[in-house]
Amino acid sequence: MRSHALPPQRLASLLVAGALALACAGPPPPVVVSDGRYVMGTVLEITLVAPDEVLGREALGALFELAGDLDAMLSVYAPQSELSQLNATAGGEPRRVSPELARLLARSVEYSALSGGSFDVTVGPLIALWKRAVERDVPPTPAELARARARVGYEKVHVGAGGRVGLAAPGVSIDLGGIAKGWALDRMRPVLERFAISDALLSFGQSSVWAVGRPSDGDAWRLLVRGPGETLLGVIELAERALSVSGSLSQSVEIGGQRYGHVIDPRSGQALRQRRQALVLAPDATLAEALSKALLVLGEDAGMALIEAQPRCEALLVDTGGEVWTTRGWNAATRFERFAP
Repeated sequence: MRSHALPPQRLASLLVAGALALACAGPPPPVVVSDGRYVMGTVLEITLVAPDEVLGREALGALFELAGDLDAMLSVYAPQSELSQLNATAGGEPRRVSPELARLLARSVEYSALSGGSFDVTVGPLIALWKRAVERDVPPTPAELARARARVGYEKVHVGAGGRVGLAAPGVSIDLGGIAKGWALDRMRPVLERFAISDALLSFGQSSVWAVGRPSDGDAWRLLVRGPGETLLGVIELAERALSVSGSLSQSVEIGGQRYGHVIDPRSGQALRQRRQALVLAPDATLAEALSKALLVLGEDAGMALIEAQPRCEALLVDTGGEVWTTRGWNAATRFERFAP
């Protein structure tokens, strides 16, 4: 019986050729996975450039779970949320909160001070006052505004050692709606690192965005940007940047025949009435969110000066008349193609 075994030299040659073929083939190309879910009052859309489909889907699940957990913690609409329970103790002894909430409150107080109170998470009493005004169809009176403003002020939030937080007076109420989405996006970065994902687009309703790395087919992520009202402002390209887009009347109501926006100036208590859109780029999404609200409240002079003073931050402000203001470094920081008015 003849043997069909390969000669040693021939076998060695085949093994070397196979090894070279595997080496030349390299790792499999990355895959793009995406999904969207309703959370934090809007749709969270996530696109990941993942090593493979299975790992990408696992990462999506972990990211959405994190967003849901933060929503349950930070919502003012859920009586059992950690934030609601903290608000219920206003004026009493400091309450121990989770490290997560303590860190966010400390950042919020820091940004409130930075903005001179134009961004302030203790705006809760004013939000409640304007909601009642909508129900009555009558704007708040000066006396009502004064009473609500007396309970507003970031100085009334004391974040102490060991995660103990005190609200200085009865009726003080924290509302994190102007910063929580940015915080959630920043908290997603470690999750991406855990799954070895370096390129992703994380977007809460296209208003709070983290453009992590770059897409698989280009140098930057491209997004449509809304303008004042229901218009589309243009297309922006982002790479390794956080973006916050805030509109003064993007959610407006009519009271007594007059239109009022959902953004409130914490210093005066007045709801903004001039229709404007603010775009802020920043090195993290929490800061971008705080600064975009402050820019709307402060306007083109003081607001742009505030942004200019922050490292790696840029902004664009536009009103319904088509007038546009930008920081000096806006054009260098991003490519923005504005649609014709």
